[in-house]
Amino acid sequence: MALFRKALEKLSRGLSRTRQRLVESLRSFLAGRVLNDETLDDLEAMLIQADMGVATALRIREDLSAAARDGRIEKGDDVIELLKEELKKYWPESDRAVHFADAPPTVILVAGINGCGKTTSVAKLAWQFKQDGRKVCLAAADTFRAAAVEQLTIWADRIGVDIIKGSGTDPGAVVFDACDAARARAADVLLVDTAGRLHTQDNLMRELTKIRDVVARKVPSAPHEVLLVLDATTGQNAISQAKAFAAAIDVTGIFLAKLDGTAKGGIVVAIRNEVNLPVKFIGLGEAYEDVEPFDPEQFVEALFA
Repeated sequence: MALFRKALEKLSRGLSRTRQRLVESLRSFLAGRVLNDETLDDLEAMLIQADMGVATALRIREDLSAAARDGRIEKGDDVIELLKEELKKYWPESDRAVHFADAPPTVILVAGINGCGKTTSVAKLAWQFKQDGRKVCLAAADTFRAAAVEQLTIWADRIGVDIIKGSGTDPGAVVFDACDAARARAADVLLVDTAGRLHTQDNLMRELTKIRDVVARKVPSAPHEVLLVLDATTGQNAISQAKAFAAAIDVTGIFLAKLDGTAKGGIVVAIRNEVNLPVKFIGLGEAYEDVEPFDPEQFVEALFA
């Protein structure tokens, strides 16, 4: 219970901007209102403005309209609690779990566009898995940006995990060696930091596919997870990124970074409904400890705190 409260407090701080923009506005708007079509139309518009997306906002509006017809809610003040319960149902528990290999190492590819916070997110994942008692190796496969390798090396030293770096610019060669090294060092998890790329750069997206294929040849059933790092501050732009990366490398989950720096936290819901990809981790700050496995109940409670 103490851990739940601590996580809730951390989330609540991280979601303060979203809460101020969305929830406080909703409470103010709904107070004392009759729940009619006009009120529901305005509510739908507010959800869209909070980056929950058109499809999500429409679905929520329909849910609330059905609840009103059934007599479960009668006025605007009743909406908040029902909205909380409806949001918590959007994420099945099974698809949020990390898929670990039956026999180590579990190989996790981490992808994303330039500037999304990908390399820092890799460090956060390394810390999270180490906290869970797993031995972690990092593969510095972002060979196009020397600063990324240096940054990841610094993170590895701070966290206390192994890192495999190449001498050239071929990311496939780094990943090839990293798979061997992870086995030799009896690592439980191998995290692969890939080069940042725009989702519109076909040549770089094809190279990402090649990295995935190298991993598949070296480790049975790998990659076991393909996590896409999305910058929460980009709002709806994250949706198009997710669709493009999912088509190229079979993304299995989302790491939503920089959630503490945006009022667009509603994008968590939009990702689930519009892309059908689970958010598995969220980033809530700059330090490597600022990461939380995504828990819908905690997220919704913190959002409406």
